[in-house]
Amino acid sequence: MKKIILILAVFIAASNISYAQVLSNKEGNYTEADSLRGSLRAERAFDVQKYHLKLKVEPEKQFISGFNTISFIAEDDLSTIQIDLFENMEVDSILQNGEVLTYERKHNAVFIDLDESVQADEQGEIQFYYSGKPIVARNAPWDGGFVWDEDDNGDPWVGVAVQGTGASLWYPNKDHQSDEPEEVQLDIAVPNGLMNVSNGQFLGEKDLGNGFTQWSWKTVNPINNYNVMINIANYEHFSDSYGDLDLDYYVLPYNLEKAKEQFKEVKPMMDCFYEKFGEYPFVEDGFKLIETPYLGMEHQSAVAYGNEYKMGYLGNDLSGTGIGLKWDYIIIHESGHEWYGNSITAKDIADMWIHEGFTSYSEAVYVECRWGKEEALEYLKGTRRGLSNTATIIGDYGVNSEGSGDMYFKGANLLNTIRSIYDDDELWWKTLKDYTETYKHQIIDTETTESFFDEAIDIDLKPVFEQYLRNAALPQLQLKKKADKISYRWKADIKDFTMPVDIFIKGKEIRLNPTTNWKTLTQEVKNKDDIALNDMEFYVDFKFLE
Repeated sequence: MKKIILILAVFIAASNISYAQVLSNKEGNYTEADSLRGSLRAERAFDVQKYHLKLKVEPEKQFISGFNTISFIAEDDLSTIQIDLFENMEVDSILQNGEVLTYERKHNAVFIDLDESVQADEQGEIQFYYSGKPIVARNAPWDGGFVWDEDDNGDPWVGVAVQGTGASLWYPNKDHQSDEPEEVQLDIAVPNGLMNVSNGQFLGEKDLGNGFTQWSWKTVNPINNYNVMINIANYEHFSDSYGDLDLDYYVLPYNLEKAKEQFKEVKPMMDCFYEKFGEYPFVEDGFKLIETPYLGMEHQSAVAYGNEYKMGYLGNDLSGTGIGLKWDYIIIHESGHEWYGNSITAKDIADMWIHEGFTSYSEAVYVECRWGKEEALEYLKGTRRGLSNTATIIGDYGVNSEGSGDMYFKGANLLNTIRSIYDDDELWWKTLKDYTETYKHQIIDTETTESFFDEAIDIDLKPVFEQYLRNAALPQLQLKKKADKISYRWKADIKDFTMPVDIFIKGKEIRLNPTTNWKTLTQEVKNKDDIALNDMEFYVDFKFLE
């Protein structure tokens, strides 16, 4: 789910609900700040190994202070490095081997002159001390920032959501999706009586003797910057397990019984996703649902849950079919991101459809596991009602730009269309699972994804991906009738576009292999109403020409 620069929300007409957004697509109006965030400059030629974030959070002041120890391996010789931190936050000092370093700030980037250069393939480490009042989100998670709230008992309730906006809104890091630390430790001090829940496994709590208690957590798997998270409240905790996977739940005290009932959905979800996608990718870090003062986010191993213990999306069905009310949208969608987005990560946010398209498809996968393929297809078709097909779902590379919000459900319907092109469910599920397991804990790009699914079958999928991902409009299957003969072709942006598609003639399903040149059906058709597109399985435009 998710920059302060632009929020593009998709509204479902029947319910006026915003479910998707593009936070950083600026339609080519890019600035130096966008390039500093989005490009891999020479000062970013290092591979982050570990973040150790030690932070004090003061809810009454809406103030944070502390430091991040950043351990890295240089890819080239480095005398200056770029670390990102929003310009409203104060840099208190930066140290290397105990020596204070000089630096220059430019927009949200901090260029640090190292006291001792780090040579290629050598390890370096700095301590970055900072403080300030981080940006407050106006409408999390659709704009990035802190949420300083209170629960119904008047206790502080604090959350953060920064996907798209950037994790450097609240802590210093190499804020680019291509680099993930192998390990993160968070030592978060909060006022006594409150708890902080973060990613990974709980290391313990420590009374600091100054009215604050430190809560420590640690991940041992690669993790996206925007997934590193704090959640502060007077939480109640209960737990369960799924095989060797720890299931932990942190909720507000007065919602404990509701949560115990609602979160029963986790186990059938795991049954489905294990079968279709493979083992949960972060077993060592466990799985958590944490009640948050905003709708939800896919924070790795610490999924944010704010769906008010309702079925659907805050009690509404995004597909308009009724099927979306059979399950809790936030549990399923945000947990699906553990496989797609958290485990498999797009190198550049221009390719965020890899996160959102696959995860939106995981919703239909869950429906199919529970209620069958026909309902899954009906759900997917229903989700098309919020699509515009007016902008590409791949953004611009190197400038921190996502593509169109259509990346969610157009991406999901593209995958369903490819499944239908395969015309072999056994092969489809094998390919999807192989893809998910092959690129587990990896950072990839669209081309890698295209090649994997293309190589699994004899049909050339390159023009399909090109049309759906890099062009806004759907391919249009055009038909015309002359006497009892029906001619057909594709109209598309891609020259020589070709893609198999299924139609019905008097209820009988027939596979066509149209090109951009006219072909004629061998069957005679007396009435054009006898022909229909198989629109449950293929997401294309369909038009009879007069």
